[in-house]
Amino acid sequence: MDIWNCCYTCIVSLWLRRFYIYCAVAFGISIWIIIWFTTTKTKKKGEKSNGKPPPSEGIEDKLLNTSATLQAKEVYVAGVKIFYGSQTGTAKRFAEGLAKAVISLNLPVEVVGMGDYDPDDCLAEETTSKNVCVFLVATYTDGQPTESAAWFCKWLEEAANDFRFGKTYLKGLRYAVFGLGDSVYVDHYNTVGRNIDRWLWMLSASRIMTRAEGDCNVAQSKHGSIEADFEAWKAKFLSRLQALCRGEKKPCSGKCKKGKCKSPEKQSKESSDHEREASEYENTEAEELFETSSEEEVVDAEEAGGTNSVIDVEDLGNIMSHMKKAKREHELEEGGVGTSLTQESTGRKEEGGKREMITPALREALTKQGYKLIGSHSGVKLCRWTKSMLRGRGGCYKHTFYGIESHRCMEATPSLACANKCVFCWRHHTNPVGTEWRWKMDQPERILQEAIENHQNMIKQFKGVSGVKADRFEEAMTAKHCALSLVGEPIMYPEINRFVKLLHQCSISSFLVTNAQFPDEIRNLEPVTQLYVSVDASTKESLKRIDRPLFKDFWQRFLDSLKALSEKQQRTVYRLTLVKAWNVDELKAYADLISLGKPDFIEVKGVTYCGESSASNLTMANVPWHEEVVHFVQELADLIPDYEIACEHEHSNCLLIAHKKFKINGEWWTWINYDRFQELVQEHERSGGSKTFTAADYAARTPRWALFGSRERGFDPLDVRYQRKNKARDISGC
Repeated sequence: MDIWNCCYTCIVSLWLRRFYIYCAVAFGISIWIIIWFTTTKTKKKGEKSNGKPPPSEGIEDKLLNTSATLQAKEVYVAGVKIFYGSQTGTAKRFAEGLAKAVISLNLPVEVVGMGDYDPDDCLAEETTSKNVCVFLVATYTDGQPTESAAWFCKWLEEAANDFRFGKTYLKGLRYAVFGLGDSVYVDHYNTVGRNIDRWLWMLSASRIMTRAEGDCNVAQSKHGSIEADFEAWKAKFLSRLQALCRGEKKPCSGKCKKGKCKSPEKQSKESSDHEREASEYENTEAEELFETSSEEEVVDAEEAGGTNSVIDVEDLGNIMSHMKKAKREHELEEGGVGTSLTQESTGRKEEGGKREMITPALREALTKQGYKLIGSHSGVKLCRWTKSMLRGRGGCYKHTFYGIESHRCMEATPSLACANKCVFCWRHHTNPVGTEWRWKMDQPERILQEAIENHQNMIKQFKGVSGVKADRFEEAMTAKHCALSLVGEPIMYPEINRFVKLLHQCSISSFLVTNAQFPDEIRNLEPVTQLYVSVDASTKESLKRIDRPLFKDFWQRFLDSLKALSEKQQRTVYRLTLVKAWNVDELKAYADLISLGKPDFIEVKGVTYCGESSASNLTMANVPWHEEVVHFVQELADLIPDYEIACEHEHSNCLLIAHKKFKINGEWWTWINYDRFQELVQEHERSGGSKTFTAADYAARTPRWALFGSRERGFDPLDVRYQRKNKARDISGC
């Protein structure tokens, strides 16, 4: 009983003091948890520093490790592509050495010579391939790329400066650049490597590491020789590649300016400034491009505030004085270099009392876009369809509709200036504008001679390019057609008649496009092979919204131009550009305009999206599908009884309506007998203009594959159509 009483007393005592007991137990458990947590954390840190995996402790730990293993199996790098441009073989040797090192990492690798690679077809595929692209490029004579890399570099430069590709064309492509150069040539040291790095950056490709430059000059080389420079870079590259394979994030955004990457600790601080720096980089060039074409017509800037804006020459307004002031300050900082340029420009302006249309800054900008400029107001450029037909991949819609040989067509203009600021302008209004000719004028003989020479030089660059047909390359060296539709308003050129006659004397056909704002010039125009008028809208309101003409009486000028067109005896064409939600619902008004101008043909084409611009709110939503264009054309043809649908070119989203007079015995004759035209125009010249001829006199039968409803849908069966894998962006430029 004594034992029982003792136990009972203890139990009752514990129960009465249970609160204190609970507190003591809780305190003890807390101390144990803290000790366990601290010990485990220290142990894991030690194992991590020794490179040993932590031991598995229980079911939860096993599940976590299994999840991590599955995640590690995700492919972060599918392989490596090594591009090289070499003249003496050094870059090729480096590429092969790097390939062996990459293979040792159990990664697929491909070594590609730039001369055997077509970037127009293949480079965009690398945006989704998960490959890492390495560019080993040498700088050759005078800072130029090697012969094998010349075409690759030319394409990349034009793409980086062409609005039609867009700023995100290569977004997703990961790359690294190693340049081979010689610092003895100070002015051209590693120019090609720097340019390729910059052009890829401009197209939104992402650097995986800082650009490196090897130096053949052993006295200046960082590591004693170019081989040692490359080995040092290769070690860093392989380390970076291994990190990417593990899925580690990049040490920087890949968008660092001028090829110099920021360190990880600086990156977080400067990442918020990246977009601002990018826009500043783009606008540094853009703000220098423009000078007013007519000082009396300058209006207030409507869109100058956009970060990506391209300042229109008519929209400088109240920012002009600020820009001039900044330019003067910059010239003083450069130690007089800018002053000499200013004096030179002033001299040009004073010479003859008129200034040149193309300012130095504008000349630089257009050259970057691939233009070959002639004199002070003309230009020539290679059309993508010329390149396509050289490779046997089909010609443009003019080949389907009229029998033009696209690889023998020279796209040019004797006037870069225009009287409109269309919302779908190819060049986003980087060309001058004005309502009359106020500039220094070059002679037509010089323009034609240099246009042909420049065109031939651009064709020569395709010699040996993969896929180019030898017979077509030889034919392309002699231009047979001239499309005066490059940019601007060719009919503004005061000597346009003389220029057209010179074309015909060289047996070159003439296809002239005008925006229907110069009716007197249309009436006075000498016979051309085919005269186009752009009919971008059918009402005054929609024409003002789409073409944004400078003339106050633009609508009357437009109507008078169509009337002047009806008086022409040679072939005439209306060119309708359909912009969805803007001008596709004006069928009856279009029919009335057709009855006014009585054109021989009506081309109807869906608008080509040319990229973002602050000068236009046009988007991909405004681009009609081909079937929508077909539907519009069918409805329009029902309203004009003298016309029928004749041809189709699906590739260009374009159809042709022709007057029934070109349908002879049930067959269409929309093609052109170019030899016969040359005979007729020469007879016209010799007769002093008394002997005339009509469009029917040089018509030719249209082949069946070009007709509307054919199985080929306008694609020449002699060629092979190439389907792009990346079809997200249309850069046809038609």
